[in-house]
Amino acid sequence: MDGVIGWARAKQAGWRRRSRPEQVETHTRGTLLCLPWLFCLVSVPQLIVVTRHSTAGTVLAWVILVLALAQCALALPALRRALDSYVRRGAPPRRLTAALAALLFVFTALMAALIAIDALDAPATAAVTMFAVMLPWTAVYSLSAPLRRATASVAGYTAGVVGVFALAGLPAQALAGTAALMLLSALVGVFSPRSSAWYIAVLRELEEARETQARLAVAEERLRFGRDLHDVMGRNLSVIALKSELAVQLARRDPAGTDGAVDQMEEVQRLARESQTEVRDVVRGYREAGLTTELAGARGVLRAAGVDCRIEGDGEALSDDVQSALGWVVREGATNVLRHADATRCTVRLDVAPRSAVLLVENDGAAPGAPRRGGGSGLPGLRERLAALDGTLTTERPQEGVFRLRATVPLADDTDTREVSRGGRAAHPGSAG
Repeated sequence: MDGVIGWARAKQAGWRRRSRPEQVETHTRGTLLCLPWLFCLVSVPQLIVVTRHSTAGTVLAWVILVLALAQCALALPALRRALDSYVRRGAPPRRLTAALAALLFVFTALMAALIAIDALDAPATAAVTMFAVMLPWTAVYSLSAPLRRATASVAGYTAGVVGVFALAGLPAQALAGTAALMLLSALVGVFSPRSSAWYIAVLRELEEARETQARLAVAEERLRFGRDLHDVMGRNLSVIALKSELAVQLARRDPAGTDGAVDQMEEVQRLARESQTEVRDVVRGYREAGLTTELAGARGVLRAAGVDCRIEGDGEALSDDVQSALGWVVREGATNVLRHADATRCTVRLDVAPRSAVLLVENDGAAPGAPRRGGGSGLPGLRERLAALDGTLTTERPQEGVFRLRATVPLADDTDTREVSRGGRAAHPGSAG
C-alpha cells in the first residue's frame, strides 16, 4: 500500500512540475486516447446480451468483443503517432492505419453475419456497435490524411456498410438508425481528433514563440552592448591613432626637440585610460540600465509574451546609481520569467521608503516544489551590483507556484531629501496597469 501511495505522489509531483502547455497537451492526448476504449466498453458488450438465444450469434458476439478490445489496444500507438504526424513531429502510421481498416472490414462482415442469421434481439444494436468500432480507424485516418480525403473515405465506408446491412436483411428502421449513428461516428471521429491535434499544434507554436522572444530579448541586449562598445572604442581609438601619428611626425621632423611629441603621447595615454574606464562602464551596464526604461521594456516584452504585467511605482526620485542597479534587477527578473517560468501574471512593485528602496518582481509561474534552476550568472551578478550600494537581493516563494525576487537598496541623505520634498513614498502615485 505504501508503494502505491508513493507512486501516486511521485506522479502528482511530476505533473505539477510540468508547464501549463505541457499539462494541457498531456490532458488532451489522454482524453483522445481514452475515447476508443470508452465507446467500446459502453457499446460492444451489449451484443452479448442481445444474442443469447442463438449459440452462433453468441460466439460471433464474443469474437466481435475480443476484436474490439484488440482494436482499442492497436489504436493507442496509432493515435500517438498520428498526433505526432499532424504536428509534424513524425511520420504517419500507415501500417497501423491499414491494420485498423482491415479490422473494420472484419467487423462489418461479422455484423452482417449476425444480421443474416437473425441473431440480434434488438437490431438497433448493430448501429450502436458500428458506431463504436468505427471510431478508432476514423480518428487515426483523419489525422494522417488530408481532411477532404478522410471525409470522403469515411462517407464511402458508411454508405458501403449501410448497403451490406441492407442486403443482409436489416429492417429499414434499424437501417436508418445505423446510417445516422455511423454518420455521427464519422463526425466525431474526423473532427474531434483534428480539433485536439490543432489545439496541441497551436500550443506548441505559442511555446516556441515564447522561447524565440526570450532569445530575441537576449540578442537585443547583446546588440545594445556591441553598439555602446563600438561608440566608445571607435571614437577614442580614432583619436589615439591620429595623436600617435602626429607624435611620430613631430619626432621625425625635429629629433632634438621632443616636447611636442611627448605632449601628444601624454594625450594618447589620457585617452587610453578614459577608454578603459568607459569600456568598464559599458561592461558593468552603467550607461543605459535606466530604471524607467527597464520598467517599460519589461512590461512590453512580458505582455507581448502573454503575461499580464503590472508596474507599480517609479524611481524618478532615486539617484542614478540606485536606478541603474534596480534597472538591472528588473531586466534580469523579466528575462527569468520569459525563460524559466510559465507565468500568467507578473507584478513589478517599487516602494521607496525614507531609508531604503525595495523592488519586488513576482510571478505565478514557478513549478510547485521544483528547485530553482541554477548554474546561471544572472542572480550572482545582481548581488554584486547591489552589494556595491550596500544592497541585498533575496528570492522567496511566498506560496505554491509563486516566485518573488526582492532587491533592497539603502538610500543616501540626498535621496531622502528629495523623497521628503515629493511627499514621502514615490511608489503608489506612479502605479500603472
